[in-house]
Parts: sequence; C-alpha cells; structure tokens
Amino acid sequence: MNDNFALATFRATVVFALFLVTINCQADAPEPGTEFTDCDACPVMVVVPGGQFKMGSLEGEADRLEGPMHDVRIDYSFAVGKFEVTYAQFEAFVRESTHIPAERCIVFTDKWEALENTSWRNPGYGRAPLATEPVGCISWLDAKAYVAWLSAKTGKRYRLPSESEWEYVARAGTTTRYYWGDAADDICERANLFDASGRRASDLAYVSADCDDGYPFTAPVGSFPPNPFGLYDITGNVWEWTADCYAMPYPPDLADGSSYQVEGACKLRSIRGGGWITSVPRQRPAFRGRDPEPLVFAPFGLRVARDL
Repeated sequence: MNDNFALATFRATVVFALFLVTINCQADAPEPGTEFTDCDACPVMVVVPGGQFKMGSLEGEADRLEGPMHDVRIDYSFAVGKFEVTYAQFEAFVRESTHIPAERCIVFTDKWEALENTSWRNPGYGRAPLATEPVGCISWLDAKAYVAWLSAKTGKRYRLPSESEWEYVARAGTTTRYYWGDAADDICERANLFDASGRRASDLAYVSADCDDGYPFTAPVGSFPPNPFGLYDITGNVWEWTADCYAMPYPPDLADGSSYQVEGACKLRSIRGGGWITSVPRQRPAFRGRDPEPLVFAPFGLRVARDL
C-alpha cells in the first residue's frame, strides 16, 4: 500500500514538473513580430508564426513548373532575417572564419560570363558595393558556410530556410500572385527588379518592367516596403538560396516545412525571390529557380533562418 502510494506520488510530481516546464517554455517563446539580433555582426531576425498555406501555383515555365499545388502546415514558429545578408555582415564572416568564398563570378559585360577578379567583393557593378547592399556573387556552398559560422559564433541554430518555409514567409498569409495583390502595375515601388534603370545600365535583351525603381543594380536593404511579416526585399534585390535539393514536380508528402534532400550529390539547389536583373513574372513568391551548388552569379545572395 505504501509502495503504491509512493509510486503514485512520484508520477504526479513528474507530471507536474513537465507541466511547469511546458508553461515556462511557452512563456519564454518570443511573440510573432519580435525582432532580435544575436551579435553585433549578426542579421536582425524577425519571429514569424507557424501556419498553413497553399504552396505552388498553376503558372511557371516549361522547365520550371510550380506544382502541384499542395497544402503545407508549419507547426512551429521560427525566425527569419529581416533583410537579406549585407556586404558588411558577409565581410565579418570572411574576416572571422577560415572559409574562402568562390570567385570568378558570372557578370554581364556584353554577355553573361565568369570573369577573373570578380567575386562577392567585385560583383560587376562598375563600382564597389555598399556595406548596406545585399551581398551578391554567393554560391550555395558559401551560403551554407555563412550559416554554419553564425551557428558556431552564437550557439544558436542558424540555417538556410527550406523552400516551403521561404514561400510561406514570402506570401505572409496572402494568396495572390504577389504578396500585395495580383497586379504588378506598381512593382517598381515595391521591389528592385530589371526595369528602366537596368536597361540604361546594360544591353540585356530581357523584357524589363515598364517602370523605374531607381536602382540599376542592388539597392540598400530596406529601400522598399516590407511584406506583411515585416520582411524586406523578399521580392527582388538578390535571389535567396534555400536548403532544398530542387525537384520538379514537388515531391509528395513534403508538407510540414522540412526541406527536400537526396542521398548523394544534389544536382541543383532551389533559389527564390527574384532579383535586380530579373523580369516581372519571376518575382512571384511561387516562382522556383534552380542552380548548381558551386554557381557564383552576380544576383545570387541569401537570407537566413533560425530555430527558436
């Protein structure tokens, strides 16, 4: 009788202790919209809530399909960079780490080509990049090295967002073609993309936006309005690498925010968000880029995620 009473008391104590731990963890969890930074050189992070959304679209290009459309439920909150990683932040990483970023970036002269003496320090703008501009000429391998350095520096788990997490935060609760609506009439007021400024700066034959955002290359981060989650330049400026190995169509049963990976080498990595040299339709949150891990291309950068 005494042994049974003691066992019941012990079990009740354990259950109560676990209850208190749960309550304390919930109390300590930051509210959605909370902003923080883990070090002076670290990106400013924004807490985003979990939720559900319809991923993909019926649009896309012949070799870049965006379907099938499917429901994704993200049952956790996490943090995302308020801005794309800047030159100043990436410079701190290069200075403090042993990683040597890739060089021979693909830039535009009279054609796209990989040139000597081009890199994240010289992305082909004809001038030095500003400290507050998003870093460009970044390979997926460089992006992975950057988040690994952040994790080691801060003791927190920084990473690249999964493709589904990226589209979730880019849409920010919206269901339209762009996070502000279906029409792109005022896109130059909302994003840095290929437009009249880009046409004046290069001889590219791309179809440009019929407007002028004022930036022929990258713009300082935060130059355009944020999306509803408070994230800047989620559309345009530079493309943002994700963690996923690219698969078309979307793999079945990948609906919880996790990234898609394969055994062995990954041929292509997903990259999202459009950029300063990108046409209007590719600025949609559903559009999917895919490129090799080592590729170093002028408009390729990154935005980070962090587990809470």
